[in-house]
Amino acid sequence: MALPEIGDDVGLRGAELQWVITAYCVAGCTFATAAVPLTAAVVAAARAGEPHLHLRRMSLLEQVQRDARDAMKAGERERMHALRLIVSELQKAAKDDGGDEIQVLQRERKRRLEAAEAYRDGGRPDAAAAEEREAEIIASYLPAQLSDEELDAIVGDAVAESGASSPSEMGKVMGLIMPKVQGRADGKRVSALVREKLTA
Repeated sequence: MALPEIGDDVGLRGAELQWVITAYCVAGCTFATAAVPLTAAVVAAARAGEPHLHLRRMSLLEQVQRDARDAMKAGERERMHALRLIVSELQKAAKDDGGDEIQVLQRERKRRLEAAEAYRDGGRPDAAAAEEREAEIIASYLPAQLSDEELDAIVGDAVAESGASSPSEMGKVMGLIMPKVQGRADGKRVSALVREKLTA
């Protein structure tokens, strides 16, 4: 497997799977690092130790920082601004309490959508559209959303497992569901479906 040169850009963008592959010389010095898509060839080379490769998954923060640099190089000012704000929030969460990155993105997306609604109600459609574009950028880093059928199956299993039979027991059911759907289904969407099943 040919090793990447320092600074090579051979990775994927957004929420697609990225890994950081680092090649070490025998003495342990780093001589090449690059982000790469996880392929069978990459895994085989890393497992075979060719030569002294270390493979780890790229963090979400690293992905966003990388994309922010790419946006700056491409002159995409609006995208660069949005990504820098995301980077700032992710870094703040990591520094304060090691907060979950997905929860940070969900919170920031919700803020943009709420701001967009407020701007639209205030007769400022251009500002609303800008907020919605930022929300779309943030959404591109979130896991793919569960389909209605997938979520219905998860909720049904949780209701059965919990033994809940009335809306007063929603908390018990939600406690089983949310860890399983984290980042893949909005809490309001989940609670609405749980309530529907417990009142049927």
